[in-house]
Amino acid sequence: MVQVASSLLSADFGQLAQALATVEQAPADLIHLDVMDGRFVGEITFGAKLIADLRPRSTLPFDVHLMVQEPARHVERFAEAGADLITVHLEACRAAGGRARPLLEAIRAGGARAGIAISPPTPATALEPLLDVIDLALVMTVHPGAGGQRLIPSCLDKARALAGRRDRSGQAFLISADGGLHRGNAPAAAAAGIDIAVIGSAIWRAPIPVEEIRAIRAAFAAGRPAGGGAA
Repeated sequence: MVQVASSLLSADFGQLAQALATVEQAPADLIHLDVMDGRFVGEITFGAKLIADLRPRSTLPFDVHLMVQEPARHVERFAEAGADLITVHLEACRAAGGRARPLLEAIRAGGARAGIAISPPTPATALEPLLDVIDLALVMTVHPGAGGQRLIPSCLDKARALAGRRDRSGQAFLISADGGLHRGNAPAAAAAGIDIAVIGSAIWRAPIPVEEIRAIRAAFAAGRPAGGGAA
């Protein structure tokens, strides 16, 4: 079954504790926390202190997505703050003049699971040298930096390609899609082979977020092929 990672990016930042309680009630499967530094993307959100402050209020795994220009400077602090999964962007690692593999290995050594994200222009093949050292491949289905965008359908082809690569190799990394997902396109995303769907706007713009999460989960179940998903 596709897991729902509820993104807090589109929630009311003045009521984040209540938002956390809401998605626990549904329940979601993970809490997705988008960290933006105003450099890798234009917006600025929050830092490690917020993760640390929210951590005692939730039993769900914290999926921290670092949309930052120099991820190697920050991963240790977010692990200490309570991140269960830390995802960095391949493009940011390259822009900082470093390599992704040592950073992913450091995330794992620090006790968190390691994820690598790719933005829409980056092909899925760029991840092939890293598939043995990741726990998660995150396919951005919108351009990173803002909620409420429409899903780019061609990005699901990258998730499908990664799922095929995983099946052929026997590797066990998870595949996540982030951006523009809602109950209407959930079957197509599930059919592409994703394991985790990061959803923000569709939840927080709904009249009753808890009911929307349940409806989205049902829509994913309808589109998931028999036997799909990672081991």
